[in-house]
Amino acid sequence: MLLWPLAASAQSSTTPAPRTPWGDPDLQGYYTNKYEYGTPFEKPAAFSGRSADQLSAQEIAELMKKRQQEAIDRAPFFGGDPEGKIGNSAEFRDIYEVTKGSRPWFVIDPADGKIPPVLPEARARLQDPGRSGSFGNGPFNGPEDFSLWERCITRGLPGSMLPGVYGNSYQIVQAPGVVVIRYEMIHETRVIPLDARPNLGKALRFDVGSARGHWEGDTLVVETTNFKQRSAYRNATADTLRLVERFRRTSSDRVEWSVTVDDPSTWTRPWTFSMPLTRNEDEAVELYECHEGNHAIFNILGAARAAEREKASSESR
Repeated sequence: MLLWPLAASAQSSTTPAPRTPWGDPDLQGYYTNKYEYGTPFEKPAAFSGRSADQLSAQEIAELMKKRQQEAIDRAPFFGGDPEGKIGNSAEFRDIYEVTKGSRPWFVIDPADGKIPPVLPEARARLQDPGRSGSFGNGPFNGPEDFSLWERCITRGLPGSMLPGVYGNSYQIVQAPGVVVIRYEMIHETRVIPLDARPNLGKALRFDVGSARGHWEGDTLVVETTNFKQRSAYRNATADTLRLVERFRRTSSDRVEWSVTVDDPSTWTRPWTFSMPLTRNEDEAVELYECHEGNHAIFNILGAARAAEREKASSESR
C-alpha cells in the first residue's frame, strides 16, 4: 500500500511505538481531524501532473490559508438560508483551524489521486444514490425521505470519521484483545475484536459493518464487511464491499488513518485514501443529543403537511 508522502518519514522511524501494559501498540486518546475540514477528497485539477511531495511547504501553507477563508465565507449559509442572512451557530463548528491542516487531497492510491472508474453495470446504481441530504426540495412524506445522517441514525463507515463542520472528535480505547473507537458525530461506537474470531454470517448486517482487527507490527489493521445496503459507502454493493483500515502512530500526537475501499462490483480496482488524526485531549467526545434536538425533521414534515392542507383548501374553493 502506498504511504502518504508527508507521513512516510515519520512512519519509517525506528523508534518503537509506546506499548499498553499488555504489550500492544498504544493508540489510546482523544483525536480530531477537524484541521482537514475543506480538504478535497481527490486531487484537484490545479495539481495535475504533480505529486504531493512535489508541493513546497509554502504552497501547502498558502493552500491552507485559502481553505480557511473559504470555510469562513461559507459559514453564513450553514443554517440553510440561501442568502446567508440567518447563519447557524457557527461558533461551535470546526471551521476556524483549517490552517493547521496538512493534506492537499486524500486519495493516495491510485497515484493520480483519483477514485478509479466505476464499472458499467454499477453506473446506474451510483447515479441514483437516493437521499443524500441535506434536506433539498423533497418530497417529504415521512422520515424515510431524509438521509440516515439527518435522521440521527449514522454517517456510516468510513463517513463517521471524515471531517465535518462540527463533531470531529474521536476516542480510541484499548483492552486486551479489543479496540474500541467512539465517534462524537451521532455518538456511534465500534467494538473491534482482535482475537482472530471468524466473521459473522452474511445474514447479519450493520450500518457500520462487522469489524475484525489484528496487528501488523505497530499498525492496527481492521477489515470490515457485512454492511447494510442503505449505508454502504458511496452506494457500493453491500454484499461485496470490504473496507480495510490502517491505524499507525506516526508521532506522539499523530495517528495516520488510511482506508482501502474494495468492491469488485462497483469500481475497476481497489483504492485508498488517507488522513491524519491529531491527538487533542482538550476536546473530548461531547454529548451528541441528535434525536433530542432534531427539530428540523419535525418542522420540515409539519411544513409539508401544512402546504398540502393549504393546497387542498385552495383547490376546493
